[in-house]
Amino acid sequence: MDFFEEAYRGTPPWDIGRPQREIVHLEEAGKISGDVLDVGCGTGENALFLSSRGHDVWGVDSAPAAIEIARKNAEERGLAATFLVKDTFNLHEIGRTFDTVIDSGLFHTLSDPERLCFVRNLSEVLKPGGTYFMLAFSELEPGGYGPRRITKKEIQAAFSDGWRINKIQSAVFESRTRPEGSRAWLSSITKL
Repeated sequence: MDFFEEAYRGTPPWDIGRPQREIVHLEEAGKISGDVLDVGCGTGENALFLSSRGHDVWGVDSAPAAIEIARKNAEERGLAATFLVKDTFNLHEIGRTFDTVIDSGLFHTLSDPERLCFVRNLSEVLKPGGTYFMLAFSELEPGGYGPRRITKKEIQAAFSDGWRINKIQSAVFESRTRPEGSRAWLSSITKL
């Protein structure tokens, strides 16, 4: 069984039962606009928060157990959001584009070759002028647990062709494992 599918049979440490504070701040600041795709949406907390704020939101995750929980959460809360079991390397199969794409904890799980494939797929679903917001573990977070750490240079290299990096800022990735959260990068990247 896939690592993520198995993780969602219980409660994974990254599933905090609410949206990440960084996503809430982006929405409250008016940075998230239009239709939204949440890649690696997990149980849908970020997507459902944005749906409650009036966005047409789709969430995709490769773990069927996570999508099942996300759909149940949407139904229980009376929120309209579309959740699909989808591999992030086949985003083009969604058949539509979005104004905003959010990523809370997906990019830092990808290998170097997977990142290139993901960025190509991302460009298929993000409208020109649309913005991708990525929350990923930073190399400033001590190692020994959790996902791979990401450097600013790695982000810049992955998005060097056809993209404009608006900002890479220090942020906090919240989890159930570390009450204070983990050091992360929050990136704002626009498709040219």
